[in-house]
Parts: sequence; C-alpha cells; structure tokens
Amino acid sequence: MSANTPSPWWRTAVIYQIYIRSFADGNGDGIGDIAGIRSRLPYLAALGVDAIWITPWYVSPMADGGYDVADFRAIAPEFGTLAEAEQMIEEAHEHGLRVILDIVPNHTSDQHPWFREALASEPGSPARARYWFRPGRGPDGAFPPNDWRSVFGGPAWTRVRDEEGVPEEWYLHLFAPEQPDLNWENPEVRAEFEDILRFWFDRGVDGFRIDVAHGLVKHPALPDIGWDKEELLAESEIADHPHWDRDGVHEIYRAWRKVADSYADTPQGPRIFVAEAWVRTEANRLAHYLRPDELHTAFNFDLLRCPWDAEKFRATIDHNLRMLADVGAPTTWVLSNHDVIRHVTRYGRPAGREHEPAGTTPCDVALGVRRARAAALLMLGLPGSAYIYQGEELGLPEVEDLPVEALQDPIWRRSGGTRRGRDGCRVPLPWTGESPALGFGAAPPWLPQPAEWKTLSVEAQTGDDTSMLELYRSAISLRRSWPGLAEQPLTWYDEVPDGVLAFDRGDGFRCVVNFTDRPVPLPPHTEVALASGPLEGDARDQLPGNTAVWLRLT
Repeated sequence: MSANTPSPWWRTAVIYQIYIRSFADGNGDGIGDIAGIRSRLPYLAALGVDAIWITPWYVSPMADGGYDVADFRAIAPEFGTLAEAEQMIEEAHEHGLRVILDIVPNHTSDQHPWFREALASEPGSPARARYWFRPGRGPDGAFPPNDWRSVFGGPAWTRVRDEEGVPEEWYLHLFAPEQPDLNWENPEVRAEFEDILRFWFDRGVDGFRIDVAHGLVKHPALPDIGWDKEELLAESEIADHPHWDRDGVHEIYRAWRKVADSYADTPQGPRIFVAEAWVRTEANRLAHYLRPDELHTAFNFDLLRCPWDAEKFRATIDHNLRMLADVGAPTTWVLSNHDVIRHVTRYGRPAGREHEPAGTTPCDVALGVRRARAAALLMLGLPGSAYIYQGEELGLPEVEDLPVEALQDPIWRRSGGTRRGRDGCRVPLPWTGESPALGFGAAPPWLPQPAEWKTLSVEAQTGDDTSMLELYRSAISLRRSWPGLAEQPLTWYDEVPDGVLAFDRGDGFRCVVNFTDRPVPLPPHTEVALASGPLEGDARDQLPGNTAVWLRLT
C-alpha cells in the first residue's frame, strides 16, 4: 500500500455491536427486531460509528439466544423477514454504516434439517457424517466417547435413541445439547458455509463476525483431555488442545478469504471477517488467524480481561501491537460484549478482581463509571479498530439482581443454578424515561430493566456534556477528524508518574491515563482536546485519579 492510498476502512473502524433482542423493539412484542434497528439508524449515524455488527438474526429455536441456527438463509419471525433485512442493509448504507453479520460455523441447532436428517438416519450414514456421532464407551456404550466438557456446563456429549427408544450413538456439542457440533472434515459442511457467505454478501452484507472461530476443527481421534474442569470459552491452558485452536482451522479461513476477496470489484469492495478466537496469548496464536491470506481482524480479548492497572494495560497493548505487526494486521480492541460482565461493573471492583462472578464483591458503580470513561478514551486513542457493545456508550452497568425466573441463558440451567450466565449484560437498552420499557418498545421487555436506568437513557444523556454518551460522540468524532490519527504507530511518553500511561500518535496527539486514585500533573501540551472527567487545580493542570485526557501538542 502506497503512502497516498487510503487505508481500508476496517483497519481503523469503530464498530457498534447490536445484540438484536435487546437493542430496539419495533413491533411491540417485547423483543428487539429489525424494525427496531431501522428506527435507530439515525442514532447510530449520529454516534459516529463506521459499521454495525448484528448478532444472529436467523431462524432459531432460541435455545442460546439465536446462536443455535436452524436456517442460515432465513430471518427468525420474531426479528422480521428477509425483505426487511435487505431493506435494513440498504438503509444502513444510506446512513454511511457498513453491516457485519454473525455467522455460527461451529454448530447448528438440533432443529436444523441436517441434524433432523441425521437423527432419522443409521449410524455411519452420510447424514451423520456432517456431525460428530460416535459410539459410547463401556458396557453397552453407556458412557460418553470421551471426557470433553460443555462450555455451558456438564458433558459435551448427548446420547440419542432409535425409533424403538433404544439408546445408541452419542453426538458432540461443545455448547448446549441443542447445538450439535459440525464436522468440518466433511466437504459438504465446507461447501455449505461458503455458499452461505455468498448468499449474504450478494445481499450487500459487508462482513462477518465468526463465532467460536477457534473451535471448528477437532482432533480426529477425539482423545480425552484428562481433567474435569469446565471447558469455558476462554484461553485454554492446554498447548495442544483436542478441540480448541487446532491448526486445521486455517485451511478453512484461507478458503473463506478467497470468497470475500472475490467481491473486490464490486462497488462495496472486498468483504471482511472478524474472528472470535480465544487463543493462548503467550504463544502468539492470534496472529496465525490474521495472516495476509486468512482473516482480516480478530477481537483482542486481552484488553477486556486486563485488570485496572497501568503496567498490565501497557504490557497488553505492547504485546498485541507487536504480535499483529508481524503479520501486517491491525489490532481490534474491545472492552465489553454480550458474553462478559459489563466493564462499568468490572472496573467498579477492586483492582485485580474485576472478573469475579457477578455479585461476588460489592461494586462501586461511581468508580466503575470513572474508570470506564477513562478506558473509552484509552481504547479509542489506540491504533487499530474498536468495537463498542450496545449500552457501553450509555455507561450501563451489569444487572446483577435479575430475578431467577427471568434468567434465560442456558448457562443457568446447565450449571444447575450455580452460574447466573450472561443475561445481566443483555438487558434491553433504555432510550427514554418512559414506561413500560424505557423507550425500548411498547411492551414490557423480555428481560426487566432497572427503574434507575431512566437516568441513563439516550434521551436523558443527549445534550449533557458531562454524560457518557456525549463523551463517546466527542471521542469518535475527534478520532475521525484528528489530522493523521489513522494507522500511525504508538510511542510511549514516559515522563509521567508511576501508575500513569501516556502515549503519542499522529500529528500532535497525546493520550494520558491516570490509573491511580490521586491527581497527577498534566505533561506539557498546547490544548486539552477531550477529558473523561473534570480536571483539577487552579490552572486545570492536574489529571484526577481514574481519568484520561487527550492532549493537543501543536
């Protein structure tokens, strides 16, 4: 790429994640939908983001919030129709927003036609070869084929019965039993998903987020892992894991990249991918997914998991920038998503303890908000792209006191009620202060919203210069307009006290983040361009604790 060639949009984009069930309800049934997204496109355009990522909107029994797909080419009736989806894509483009969909290649729903055909077929049949069916171990095959565990709790195998009710083979599901794993050694599976990509690319979709990108390929012998820990969706301690991050996934993604690049001559240009890949940091495994002939980007979960500590943040940033520079890929930063506790709540707990299960330690929400505001400026000031999870721009905390009867995440059921799951970060957004759903829709929402969220609504925060929403709007606008603040490298500025990070980029840009609880002097600057909170001192030359600032140097 020459110095005069514009950088591809995805290398520096700010992308907004829409959890469709909880974003906006357009038809008044209490569930978010495509009509709701269409009604809020002006909001997203005004926020200043470059693209939206929409969680699965396909036909699904909703055993796992749509990540159990029964038909990858059709829209779930509760979300709308294919015609509405095509119209939304067109309208998003008219607002200057690109559209990224979720694709779930590791598994299907147990209601997918392929799996229903497999259940009706004999062991060893071509229909069963699309999945992982195996005989059990022990007398009469009464025990699972191996010791693998489901991410959602319990064994990763379920036994099926024949038409007479006699137990026979077992099938693999690394998630819920309603989500049987596909066998990616099967050429039919590979051809089917390449066709699904083309189906949506032909309808104007700009890219895909790949769910469980590191999980598609399994060791063909299905060996035991040798421990009884739950196989959580996170970085594994095992170097040669039999079902996570196996080298065979890269052949799949090289084929997918060819599909995406085949659209290079269309008006939209090449389509792109972002991977959800939980891999070993110290082994630099993430870079393998982002080689020039594979995927474009992958989420950086190291920043999300990092405790509120200056040295740890710096080490995480350094490692990831260095690792991905080796393959010429941008880093993709993220602070929250639909699978983790919202970072306002994580940061409201003592440093180093942010990732405890919900409710384990009391949360100082005010502290969490201050740190979240600072983290937003830090993330948006870094090189690469950034993802914003719906509601983080409003400063929403985790809802940790949802009534038990409201919980719907399969983790709650599969863990026997010991893990509350992810519903607390999926509560529908507050748009106004109005009842019954704070502007989300005309009916009570599928998960109850805290009454106090009316003060955090879009309506309440719009125009309030001190609000989280206006901070995000200002930061995204400045990020886009600052001369030279695109892919310029980061240089650390070390003339700062312990517990403070400062880095320079581009044309006179400096970001300073105070991770401590005490004020520190601001380094030399020409102008304060943006601060995450009020500055202190008679000359406003003191940066308070848990605060960040963008400085203009020239």
